[in-house]
Amino acid sequence: MEARHFHIEGIVQGVGFRPYVYLLAHEFGLSGWVNNTSDGVHIEVEGDESVIEKFITTIIVQPPDNSRITNWTQHRIEPAERKDFQIVNSDGNTDKTVLLAPDQAMCKECEKELHDPSNPRYRYPFITCTHCGPRYSIIRSLPYDRENTTMDEFYMCKNCREEYNDIMDRRYYSQTNSCHECGVSLTWNGIIGETEELLQKANEVLNRGEILAIKGIGGYLLLCDATKREVINKLRTRKKRPSKPLAVLYPDERILPGDIIAAKEELVEYRSVASPIVLFKVKPDPSSGIAMQEIAPGLSYVGAMKPYAPLLSLIARDFGKPLIATSANMSGSPIMYRDEEIMEELNGVADAFLGNDRKILMSEDDSVVRYSPKGKRIILRRSRGIAPNYFEDNHWSEMDVLAMGGSLKSTYFIKHAKNSYVSQYLGDQDTYESQLSYQSTLDHMVSLLDFGPELILADKHPRYSTADLGRRIASEHSIQFLNIQHHEAHFASVLAENRLTEAQEPVLGVVWDGTGYGNDKNIWGGEFFLYANHTMKRLDHFRNYSHILGDKMPKEPRISALSILKGTGLEDWLEDKFESNEWKYYHKQLERDDALLSSSVGRIFDAAACILGLGDKITYEGEAAMRLEDLALRGVHHERVIIEGDLLKPATHLIPLIQGLKAGVLRETLAFNFHWGMVRTIENVALESGSHCIAFSGGVFQNSLLLDLITDRMGNQYRLYFHKNLSPNDENVAYGQWAHFNIIGQEIFSTLRATSKPLNHLNT
Repeated sequence: MEARHFHIEGIVQGVGFRPYVYLLAHEFGLSGWVNNTSDGVHIEVEGDESVIEKFITTIIVQPPDNSRITNWTQHRIEPAERKDFQIVNSDGNTDKTVLLAPDQAMCKECEKELHDPSNPRYRYPFITCTHCGPRYSIIRSLPYDRENTTMDEFYMCKNCREEYNDIMDRRYYSQTNSCHECGVSLTWNGIIGETEELLQKANEVLNRGEILAIKGIGGYLLLCDATKREVINKLRTRKKRPSKPLAVLYPDERILPGDIIAAKEELVEYRSVASPIVLFKVKPDPSSGIAMQEIAPGLSYVGAMKPYAPLLSLIARDFGKPLIATSANMSGSPIMYRDEEIMEELNGVADAFLGNDRKILMSEDDSVVRYSPKGKRIILRRSRGIAPNYFEDNHWSEMDVLAMGGSLKSTYFIKHAKNSYVSQYLGDQDTYESQLSYQSTLDHMVSLLDFGPELILADKHPRYSTADLGRRIASEHSIQFLNIQHHEAHFASVLAENRLTEAQEPVLGVVWDGTGYGNDKNIWGGEFFLYANHTMKRLDHFRNYSHILGDKMPKEPRISALSILKGTGLEDWLEDKFESNEWKYYHKQLERDDALLSSSVGRIFDAAACILGLGDKITYEGEAAMRLEDLALRGVHHERVIIEGDLLKPATHLIPLIQGLKAGVLRETLAFNFHWGMVRTIENVALESGSHCIAFSGGVFQNSLLLDLITDRMGNQYRLYFHKNLSPNDENVAYGQWAHFNIIGQEIFSTLRATSKPLNHLNT
């Protein structure tokens, strides 16, 4: 008789792991037990040695869907001569190292039951099972058990309890199990009501062309008819979101094909358990009648989402047409999720509020994913369904570390025990509300993990609120604090994600974005780095141009165009875009000797968009570049023109645009050739560097056309590496700060280790 103890780590809670182990043990005829603890799943089994080997091999090779095993250990124990195999009560008295499961979209089985009139859970808006439902957004403490979530307020009825205890049932040990009789109740404007009555009210609001706020998985959403221009414009006016694209919720896949042109990988993503918003190319005349110009002005693709939650499915099917589904907030503020705030804060934005009495503890926006025309996956926003976990295989420092990330598209990173956590997208930190949301999210995660950092990392920018918070925490708790340069963090992030930190040859890093505080105190954003032997140097960059008027410049592409063209003799071509007093004042600013300098590629894209008539001013970050890419995609099959001159000089890429317009060249041809010229710039620097390995990071590489052109032009001669599980934008900076410390700062590790003061708990 052989007996062994197994400890399995990773995402092994909230995914049906214990029922799976239980059934497998019975299949193999083994006795023993399985339980959840704060550090994972523990299993003890007794039986024939060869059978135990087959048992554990099956678990490791074929774990349950949605689980992820990151590590497992075993040791022999004395047989206890148990007669059967059991699931025993969870134990929270261990280190909190179990990985948190993301929220999971409604599974096919629950969706079928939801719409089956013969099923007891027919039209129950909160149907779930072991394979789906909220996880991360409702967890209060570890391990993941009902009493440690906001479901502890709902006592299971007799039928639900029987399912919960029935090993053969899909809801065996489903911590979110509930039904009409014992479960979550809908509310209307804060008052609990009868389910069907409130769903009918919701449908009436939408059919009247009004705006409905509903409580989703990670926060409230605003819904309205996606086929009515006037209601979409009303939503934009009330939300103060004049032109940023809005997502569209489709009732089912019967309507979707009539609106979009979909590649296989896009549909797989759309149907996945993460269920993100997926960007699809829109047909010229979408059959559902969606008001495309109002949904995504100036763009030819739409962000489509499926009803990932049962409440969304009921509302969407009842309505029968596509719905706008956007975060319930004012533009620039975080998504709202607290019931006590929603009606006061969004009074005058939504016409009615459909909530429920299950609390959300962790707010999350919807994740957003796109694919390039040639099938390259790009994460634009990493949140619900994907966050909070990121897995890396680097055997790095065991220090507990908190990295604060950047300011735009912010995230934080926690290295705790054996695990790495990258938070969900937390938005831009330029409002007080966003800063409070960042802090409360961090507080909750810290509490979940009983986390106390030994080191805090932050961006070098002197005015980032995330860096200020990090400094304050470090000062109050006597923790080591280090600044990491923004673009070096980007580069370190993509190096680490692609396991290039120990590369045997130099790696060229191309880091292009809108802004970042440089080591010379100027604005960087068009950077070329070289990494070799744990050293990183700035190899080259786009030639500097003046950055004037502070935050006004990123919001007005015309200013970027003027700055870059200054001194070329062509700047007068822009004069009509300015008032006479502006024209004079801006020229004076550009002539100042102490002007801030910039190498930002983001602003070069803005300038190109302005010249091609795509907008002198923008209302959201990336608007000009998105329109430029959209225009360029129409010119893919047009003639490719070789640009002559110094390709690292920004004006080299803009002058041909003006010349082309004067010559009557199509705008889409010029837009495409601008992208082509940027790719040739990378190729030239690569040739000079001698490196055959190139890694890319920064928000500019959300541009799908640019990625495809780089691959087409350079894929046969170079090994190209892009982000895979992180977004190329500033969401990856927090992880990059941690990676940078490990691959560049190893020489100071021992000193930090000796002087740091670990905390048992941290409260920001």
